[in-house]
Amino acid sequence: MPAGEEEEMSPQRSNRLHPGIIVHGGAGRKLDMRAHRRGVRRAALAGYRILLDGGSALDAVVAAVVNMEDDATFNCGTGSALTLTGTVEMDAAVMTDDRRCGAVAALERVRNPILVARKVMERTDHVFLVGPGARRFARRMGFTPYDPIVPQRRKQYREMMERLAQGRNPPYLPHLTTTAGEMSLGTVGAVARDGEGRLAAATSTGAIMLRLPGRVGDTPIIGAGTYADACGAVSATGHGEQIIRLVWAARTAQLMRRMTAARAVRLAVELAAENGCRGGLIAIDRRGRVGYGFNTRSMSWAHAGRRGLEVF
Repeated sequence: MPAGEEEEMSPQRSNRLHPGIIVHGGAGRKLDMRAHRRGVRRAALAGYRILLDGGSALDAVVAAVVNMEDDATFNCGTGSALTLTGTVEMDAAVMTDDRRCGAVAALERVRNPILVARKVMERTDHVFLVGPGARRFARRMGFTPYDPIVPQRRKQYREMMERLAQGRNPPYLPHLTTTAGEMSLGTVGAVARDGEGRLAAATSTGAIMLRLPGRVGDTPIIGAGTYADACGAVSATGHGEQIIRLVWAARTAQLMRRMTAARAVRLAVELAAENGCRGGLIAIDRRGRVGYGFNTRSMSWAHAGRRGLEVF
């Protein structure tokens, strides 16, 4: 049953709203859905504990995403997909309902890109840092060098390169998405509302397997893969180029101005399907109601709130 209505007030603190969080572990074809469900469950609980302790929505979504970045099950942080040249370039973004935001793209050799994105938001006047500049900023902020490549991703890279070598089409042309398959569409994200009614969204990805170095998808682009305002917070996952063209996250947030998160996501997913976009969304509105939806084979998600924990 779709996650839906959340009550306004907490039974524990009558002067506070009851907090809630929903996370996703990426849309596409998953090799091990059992591991994904365990991972999103842990991430949702990590964020929810912060909310129950009176922490902010921002702290909660960042903690949830860090949890998944540290889990090689997911395509982000440790376990990120490799580029065409066998390197890892990661993207991440964070945003709060007052439209403060920070993002990084094509970031190499850090453990948790979402933490660097948060530093961009909190320690600079900028929104978006990329490539070597983002890496230098991360070092200045105290993030030590880290190799996020894991053996299973290296093995996957070799197998896919062998398959490509048997074909005639360059992998960086439009055939790339078809060749890589939906298993490359994984991204993680979290959206939350805290006890003060504040909203936040965070998204992180290792991007599509065998992409050209320097390619940036929807995740760090504010309004495309990540967005939050006073009406709602949204995190997207899927085919980045199409999500960018739809400005999918911002469109979904706009819908929440006049409808629940669940209905907004449903309409947004229908819009995506009509435009040939494959992916999924999670959202939370200003009343704490959550929504999720996807048009791929699967999307792992977990929701923690007044009604307990839901995992799919």
